[in-house]
Amino acid sequence: MSLSAPRSSDVQSPAVVEGPETTACMYARGLSLGFGPTTVLADLDLPVVKGTITALIGPTGSGKTTFLRSLNRMNDHVSKHWHRGDVTLDGHSIYAPGVQLMALRRRVGMLFQRPNPFPMSIADNVLAGVKAHRIATKEHHRGIVESRLREVGLWDAVSSRLGSSPFNLSGGQQQLLCLARALATGPEVLLLDEPTSSLDPVTTEHVEALVRSLTPALTIVIVTHNLAQARRVSDRTAFFYQGRLVELTSTEELFESPQNPETANYVSGRMG
Repeated sequence: MSLSAPRSSDVQSPAVVEGPETTACMYARGLSLGFGPTTVLADLDLPVVKGTITALIGPTGSGKTTFLRSLNRMNDHVSKHWHRGDVTLDGHSIYAPGVQLMALRRRVGMLFQRPNPFPMSIADNVLAGVKAHRIATKEHHRGIVESRLREVGLWDAVSSRLGSSPFNLSGGQQQLLCLARALATGPEVLLLDEPTSSLDPVTTEHVEALVRSLTPALTIVIVTHNLAQARRVSDRTAFFYQGRLVELTSTEELFESPQNPETANYVSGRMG
């Protein structure tokens, strides 16, 4: 699936990565990000391994969300945003000439911290991306709505009111609806920005179980301030601190045997 409509020659491919990181479906190389005179992240190298969940942890202001939003170029909308270095998706630069942001965001979907249903019916929320990308014909829309709402565990609660406003749903149900909407376009990568921070413990547990069930068919990157959540759901964890990627390894190793003193202080609760 292409990021853009232009000829393949318009998309520049990097050299093939050596070793186990060839399993990376996305790769940030030498990536620096900032806004105006402020550098938020500097010289970051981070592979996102296909079919796994990568958790991004670190104190507030360490650059986690800015990095997450760079993976589908959401930062492009922010005034004075700049970047250096590159991010690749399946070996192709997401910053290459001719890349269409709409096509990129179909492949790299995103779920935000707070639910953001659109001012349209529940069914139309699920179908918003499907219609925008012309993924399916009208006769398939009902099936897509049902399958995606069932996937997130929302079908039984809303099946009799698909034409109703989503704003009558609880906060947790709204977030599940937004997740169904993100999944309806068939993304390859899903970015989650503290997706359970405003949810109750029962709904949080449900969302975490759902996120786990989406792999290995889907690749997930999640920002979380909840260290216990990072341990529960992720395969690999990256620790960010003061605009740097300090450590990236398996979640078990990062929490049990961190190699960097800053990481050890953070995961033990002595810093943060």
